[in-house]
Amino acid sequence: MSDERVRAKLSSRAVFGVLKNVALPLALGAGGISRKLKPRKRRLAPEWAGPPLKCSAELKRIMTRHYGLARFAKGAMPVAWVTSGFPVELVRALGFYTVYPENHGALCGARKLGVAMSAPAEQAGYSPDLCSYARIDLGVAHGAIGPAGKLPRPDVLLCSNNICQTVLAWYRQLAVLYGVPLLVFDTPFVAGDLAPHEVVYMAEQLRGFVPHLERIAGRPFNEDQLKGILALARGTSLLWGKCLDTMASKPAPMSIFDAFAHMAPVVSLRGLPVAERYYRILLAELTQRADVGVGAVNGERIRLLWDNIAVWFKVADFARTFGAAGAAFVGATYTSAWAETTHHIEPSQPFESMAKAYSLVVLNRDLKHRVALMKKMIECFGIDGVVFHSTRSCKPYSVGQYGIRQALDAAGVKSLVIEADTTDPRHYADEASRTRMEAFLEMF
Repeated sequence: MSDERVRAKLSSRAVFGVLKNVALPLALGAGGISRKLKPRKRRLAPEWAGPPLKCSAELKRIMTRHYGLARFAKGAMPVAWVTSGFPVELVRALGFYTVYPENHGALCGARKLGVAMSAPAEQAGYSPDLCSYARIDLGVAHGAIGPAGKLPRPDVLLCSNNICQTVLAWYRQLAVLYGVPLLVFDTPFVAGDLAPHEVVYMAEQLRGFVPHLERIAGRPFNEDQLKGILALARGTSLLWGKCLDTMASKPAPMSIFDAFAHMAPVVSLRGLPVAERYYRILLAELTQRADVGVGAVNGERIRLLWDNIAVWFKVADFARTFGAAGAAFVGATYTSAWAETTHHIEPSQPFESMAKAYSLVVLNRDLKHRVALMKKMIECFGIDGVVFHSTRSCKPYSVGQYGIRQALDAAGVKSLVIEADTTDPRHYADEASRTRMEAFLEMF
């Protein structure tokens, strides 16, 4: 490396360090002070809604910091773009700054920017029928800038086929557009039990990634460091699972519509101390609310389970529609996915345990497992009905929902199917969906 490049790298690291340790903490702190000096006029909460979670302000601070630092990460440290199903702990051990395009897509969808962020990709020839997360991400590659600002260019792309096949084509396109290497973690589909030879196959893949990642990171791999990060990741996911378990209380201290937002750290920051600290704060607040009977929905009388990814642009509307009827969503297959396989993580066997934890996620398993999982949640959380989101964007998650619905109907569980998309409102019929929701709620 030339002296000039070394100086540029040191300069980037210095700028990043100042932002991380001085500028951003001061800016976020000043924002909090200014809000106290000039408090916004608060909107009156609707009668059906319980008090908002106090730690939401801390969540906003953490995620603002994450995306703020991302803008200046390039040059200071290697940058990896990661799918939600890739073992992120491996790249954390090599000092990569990680960006999750799916999480960024959810943020854009929640801000109702899905169509605008997808427009550059569609203009470049990508089909509007493509997964809207992928279209938003490809829109970013073609110049779109979202609410989090400009994302750093990746040095490497990391994906896994344990969630869907679309990510393979999507990340291949990104590899061409950015001119960077792509590493694919191949997880065999699990029908029944995971075979020992499959664990070996996946563990050896992960070991094989190490030399490539070392070259990109410019530093040697340290297995002890990976073990420490895995211990943090395990602790974070276990805490997240305990947060979700508090919703078994009646009334539930938070709803799934809250959990959709509060899952951001376990997705984007898993394996970092900040995520574990955050879920200790959240768990303490939820436990306190459950102990004194404070619910997310006042007058809770119906308890529901959500299946599939959120309809991000309709979260607030759905919360109002169901909450006003006394219906609380107290479980979701989507949010529980980040806690379901945590017990497989064993830091003393890093590669084998990552292989198990990441291959046994709900989307990489058969429908028999998914039905059993949902029946268990229905029993544990005292659930009265299920709402299935049949999303155009995630075919693996949506396929089989009508068969699952029949199995639950036979068990006496009421259900509803909402046809929509994760971030694209063009695939959602508001009036027809509202009529279906009202008819569903009248069943109770």
